[in-house]
Amino acid sequence: MDQFTSNCVIIIVIAVILFLAVKYSIPHFKGEGACCGGGGGKLKLIKPRKLDTVLSEKTVHIEGMTCDRCAGRIHNALNSIDGINAKVIRSRDIARLKLGRQIDDEKIREVITDLGYTVVSIE
Repeated sequence: MDQFTSNCVIIIVIAVILFLAVKYSIPHFKGEGACCGGGGGKLKLIKPRKLDTVLSEKTVHIEGMTCDRCAGRIHNALNSIDGINAKVIRSRDIARLKLGRQIDDEKIREVITDLGYTVVSIE
């Protein structure tokens, strides 16, 4: 192979790699990437339950939330538990919980870690 042909092959390979990188990055930047549950569209949030009485309140510090879809997944998982009214604040990496019944910290930790996030502390 001469120098010109070698350079053309290298340029074509680089162009294909760049094209594929851009093609598969665009959905991620739109919040549709697989890292956060993907699937396109906006994640529908579960409406938090209205509690008759609030027995206690907890703050859960969470690592690994990178976008609103991450926060929405945690919001939905926590609010699907009977007796929890949860609000996830992604900018502060926390979830504020109001508990209408006694719920073990390990149950809360398990729900969040099963989604792939890390619970730093529960206060």
